[in-house]
Amino acid sequence: MSKLKKREKGIWQRRYWEHAICDDADLERHVDYIHFNPVKHGLVPRVRDWPSSSFHRYVEKGTLPLDWGGDVQEIPGQFGE
Repeated sequence: MSKLKKREKGIWQRRYWEHAICDDADLERHVDYIHFNPVKHGLVPRVRDWPSSSFHRYVEKGTLPLDWGGDVQEIPGQFGE
């Protein structure tokens, strides 16, 4: 169904849900998810290849290695949501 038929508007996608970050581990999982998303959706083969990612700040601070997440071209199989 289209947004017009359901009288939806705004910027949120239909599957959006609110989530309060519970602790440091929860924050880390969400940041990891955000960093890996361009790879997951086939936009780049490696996390470091997405130029607009906050991942690059984590590498600069020494929090994550440059090769974090590996290279999707080296992993057999297909992945999706």
